Amino acid sequence: MIDVLGGDKQGATADARLAAIVDSSFDAIISKDLSSVIQSWNQAAERMFGYSAEEAIGQSILMLIPDHLKSEETEIIAKVRSGDRVASYETTRRRKDGTLIAVSLTVSPIRNSHGEIIGASKIARDISTAKESERRIRLLMREVNHRVKNQFAVILSMVRETSKRSSDPHEFEEMIRARIMALSRSHDLLVISEWAGASLFDLIQEHLKPFGREEQILLSGPVLTLQSNAVQNLGMAFHELGTNSSKYGALASEAGRIEITWTIDSGASGPDALGEREFQLLWNETSPPYADDRREETTRKGFGTVVLQRVAPQSLGGSATLERSPGHLSWRLSAPLASIIVPQAGTEANNNTGFGT
Repeated sequence: MIDVLGGDKQGATADARLAAIVDSSFDAIISKDLSSVIQSWNQAAERMFGYSAEEAIGQSILMLIPDHLKSEETEIIAKVRSGDRVASYETTRRRKDGTLIAVSLTVSPIRNSHGEIIGASKIARDISTAKESERRIRLLMREVNHRVKNQFAVILSMVRETSKRSSDPHEFEEMIRARIMALSRSHDLLVISEWAGASLFDLIQEHLKPFGREEQILLSGPVLTLQSNAVQNLGMAFHELGTNSSKYGALASEAGRIEITWTIDSGASGPDALGEREFQLLWNETSPPYADDRREETTRKGFGTVVLQRVAPQSLGGSATLERSPGHLSWRLSAPLASIIVPQAGTEANNNTGFGT
């Protein structure tokens, strides 16, 4: 008699432990009979699907299955009746509030003390976060693929245009390397922000830093966050302007000076004003004029001129003018504000600052 009672107590203890494990599980654990009627419902099922145990027990499991997936239950019950365990699979279920949730399901037969199959247990794991991550990765990969192809196109254009204007292989290699590195600097800014855009101030600073003489450069304009397309094309423009300036202009001597200013016209007001407003940028540099006009003439026909007069403005849906005279160079760009800044960004208070601050 004592042994029997001891066995009963051990069995009761084991059942209690099992019930505690089921109830504390992070996965929804549900049992149902062979008519698909819910028999048990743990706390995780309440959290996942929104139904309390009182609401769920006694109801058909079909209340969780979207209409277009109800055939799944017929197939599951058929496998359970035959004693098969249903391997984990991913599907969709419906919450009490009608929203859908991605889940991973595992289904196993339940047998009575005689070994007869009387129902099934289902373990459902919420994989909606993982699914969303997969979706974002797919989107990111498509975006990366698009951007890589775009970068290839830009590099091929650089190679083609630079080769037309350079007969020295060493000069050609040096120029191509510098321009690809400039693209890389713009790319790095976008990667840091997870492709959310980049500050115009940071973009100018990043591209002019390699040339030094920061104290001779003054930046003035509102704080703006640029779209990725603007980052790439304005970055190319600043690199070409900086390269030319370091060879023939303001950054080639201590007496030179560069002022880069940008403004946004007042335009219209209201929710649609962004598309009507204009972004204006002016690069204005002064320096002692060079006596050798041939160097100045050479720069007028280079790839940099193509970037400044055609590539950058056209890619931004705007226009640009490039003016040179002895000891002076100015580049003025006008473009729709909507093609320059990210949609959620707006103009802020003007911020006049030196390059290095």
